[in-house]
Parts: sequence; structure tokens; C-alpha cells
Amino acid sequence: MNGAFRVAWAVAAKDLRVAGRTRDSLLATAFFAGLVLLILGLALVGNETRTPAQTAAMAAGALWTALALSAAVGAQRAFAQEQEAGALEQLMLMPGPHGALYLGKLLGVLGPLLLVAAFAVPVGLILFGAAGAGRAVPWPALALTTLLGVVGFAAGTTFYGSITVSLRAREALLPALAFPIVVPVVIATVKATALLLAEGWSVEVGTWLSFLAAFDLGTVILATLLFPFAAEG
Repeated sequence: MNGAFRVAWAVAAKDLRVAGRTRDSLLATAFFAGLVLLILGLALVGNETRTPAQTAAMAAGALWTALALSAAVGAQRAFAQEQEAGALEQLMLMPGPHGALYLGKLLGVLGPLLLVAAFAVPVGLILFGAAGAGRAVPWPALALTTLLGVVGFAAGTTFYGSITVSLRAREALLPALAFPIVVPVVIATVKATALLLAEGWSVEVGTWLSFLAAFDLGTVILATLLFPFAAEG
């Protein structure tokens, strides 16, 4: 178990150092999220009168659309840098369980994606006029929702990134494979965010967040167990 944690941390630390030095993945993900928010903002925001609940639902849908697509962009680089350098086989030969490699890659994807989410959430709420949709924004609960949602997106897209890394059309195949799996995350995050913005904390929000936490935990465990078979394939 200690060896697995050491492998996971070593892989994550390496990926985070590379991301901090080059910033290509972080900038690409942030630019993509900002572009999606801008396009949706220009398309959906108008002068028509909306209720606070409608404004909150529109903002939540646009925000999580941007973050879901950005997760796919970030996960494409999870294994691609080793593949491009011809070091993917050497990475798979690291001592320790292969599942630890998945956990390390997941942490490496999660770091930049959380930074992008920290920028996208307030910008999206301001752009769509949802920062005061009915009441003050419950930032702690919204931050928890964002964390659980981003973990769910990163867990699914990172796993499928390991499957598609050697394929020629991986940029198109990764979203096609991963998005059906993360549909529950999209539904739960949009519902929870819209409720928080319109009504604040409620029992229904707690139910959605409990579902998100269970989904994240189950996805991480299942992907860790299946990763050795996916990597060998």
C-alpha cells in the first residue's frame, strides 16, 4: 500500500511540475473554458426578463458545460506527453501496482482543472447575472459542489484517456467514450448548482451532493481496478 501511494505521488508530482513549467495544458484548458462561457453567454444572455430560478438554471448549465468539455481537453494530455516522448512503456514498467499510475495521473489532471474551475465559476456567474439570482451566493456549498463535480469529470476522462492515448483519433474518441459515463455528474452538478444559486442550501442539494460523492468514490475505485487491463490492452 505504501508503495502504491509513493508511485501515485511520484507520477502526480511529475505531471504537476511539467504543467507548472510549460503551462500549455493549463492555458489550453482555461482558454477553452473561457471560450465556451463567452459563446454561451453571447447566445443565451439577452434583455428578456427571467426569474431567478431560470437565471440560475441557465448559468449552471453553461458553467458545467464549459467545465465538462475542459476536463476532456485536460485529460487528453494525461498520457499523451509520455506517448509523444516514447516513454509510455517505461512508465508502465514502474514498480508497484498499475492502479497507482491511474491515481497519479488523476491527481495530475485534477490540479490544473481545479484552478480552471476556480476561475470559471465566478466569471460564469457574473457573465450570466447569476451571482445574485434570488439571494447571496452560498460560496462554501458551491465550492464543495465544484470540487465533487470536477473530481467526477477528471476520474472518468483520465481513465478513458489511458484507453485512447495510442489511437490516432484520440481527440475525437475521448469525449465520445467519456461523456456517456459522466452524464450523472453533469445532471447532479447542474441541479445542485441551480438550486444553490436560486434557493440556497436545502435537503435536495444535500441529496445531489451525496450522490456526487458516491459516484466519485465508485468511479475512482472502479477505474483503479480496471486500469491495469486498460493499460495492457
